[in-house]
Amino acid sequence: MQLSFTEILSVSLILFSIIDIMGNIPIVIDLRKKTGKIHSGKATIVAGIIMIIFLFLGEKILGLLGIDVGSFAIAGALIMFLIGMEMVLGIELFKTDPDAPASSSIVPIAFPLIAGPGTMTSLISLRAEYELTNVLVGIIINLVLIYVVLKSSSWLEKKIGHAGFNVIRKVFGIILLAISIKLFKNGLAIW
Repeated sequence: MQLSFTEILSVSLILFSIIDIMGNIPIVIDLRKKTGKIHSGKATIVAGIIMIIFLFLGEKILGLLGIDVGSFAIAGALIMFLIGMEMVLGIELFKTDPDAPASSSIVPIAFPLIAGPGTMTSLISLRAEYELTNVLVGIIINLVLIYVVLKSSSWLEKKIGHAGFNVIRKVFGIILLAISIKLFKNGLAIW
């Protein structure tokens, strides 16, 4: 159990890029307008529970399915690559349900926007690559950031604007592409 600032920073940036809470602010704002209120705390807690459960049990679930961590890391790297392409090119490969239910704090915000397939895949890839403690700290840092962003979504909408969100999304998309290639290479080494 060794804390490493470099690993925590890497994990935090990877998860921040995958979760893309800043890029999802327009969806959050739209949901808030449709449903009247977003429960930031509830969404953050549920997403955190999903991520931590998958961090600890994801590998066991894979074992039951007969999938090794190296193969899953490669699959995760490919998903991260596609998400990065979405962010950079402004296309939508992964569709979300446009009809948000009244419980929009849980679905679709906590799952799948925050703790979706990309996040879950990344957590197993990160667990194979980094110390577990550092991954947990990275998750907690992201949950704090998610809560702050969800809580201040109205203020961010006014200050940053649509063009600002697009720039942020593209920058994190490029970072995510580079990280996905690194994870792909490391997954091949494990495999």
